[in-house]
Amino acid sequence: MTEKVYHYAIWIRLWHITNALLFLTLIVTGFSMQYTSPENPLIPFEVSTTLHKIAGIVVTFNYLFFLIGNYVSNNGRHYKIEFKGVITPILKQVRYYAMGIFKGEPHPFPVNRERKFNPLQKATYIFAMYFGFPVLSVSGLLLAFPSIFDILGISSLIVADVIHVLIGIVMTMFMLIHVYFCTIGHTPVSNFKSMVTGFHDVEE
Repeated sequence: MTEKVYHYAIWIRLWHITNALLFLTLIVTGFSMQYTSPENPLIPFEVSTTLHKIAGIVVTFNYLFFLIGNYVSNNGRHYKIEFKGVITPILKQVRYYAMGIFKGEPHPFPVNRERKFNPLQKATYIFAMYFGFPVLSVSGLLLAFPSIFDILGISSLIVADVIHVLIGIVMTMFMLIHVYFCTIGHTPVSNFKSMVTGFHDVEE
C-alpha cells in the first residue's frame, strides 16, 4: 500500500522541466555543431550556434535559480552528504540496481517523508549539480564570448573547448541514465507524474 508525499514544490518542478527542455536543446545543437558536416548539418550552423548560445545563457540563470531555491528552502538538505560511512550505502545501492532489482528484492533505501534520494542518487546528483553543471556552464560562457581568449590565449580556448565537450558528454550520459532510472518507480510513469503533480508514491 502506498501514500502520496509532497516532495516536489512548484519551483522545483518548474526548474526541472525548464532545465530538461533547455538541456535537450543544448544536446541537439551541440551534437549538430560538433558531429555533423557543414555541408549536411543536422541543424544549419548559424541556427544551431545561436540556439546553443541562448539556451546556454538561459540554463545558467536557471541553475542560479536552483541554487537560490535550495538555499532558501529545505530542498537543499537532500543534497548534503555525510562522507563518513558513505561508501557502504552506495555499494549496497549499486548491488540492488545490478542484481536485487531483477530478483524482486525490496529497495534498500526507499523514498520516504525524509529521504528523497537513495545514496547513489544523492552522490550522482551532487556531482552533476555542484561540479559538472558549473564546469559546463563556465566553459560554455567563455566559448560564447571568444574575444576573451584574445587575452587568455588560443591555447586556453582549446582547453576550454575540450573541457566543455567532455563534460557535455558526461552530462548527456547522466541525463540519459536519469531518464532510464525514472522508469523504474512504482510504475514506468509514476516518477514522471511526480514531476507534474509534486507527489511521490511512498510505501507505508
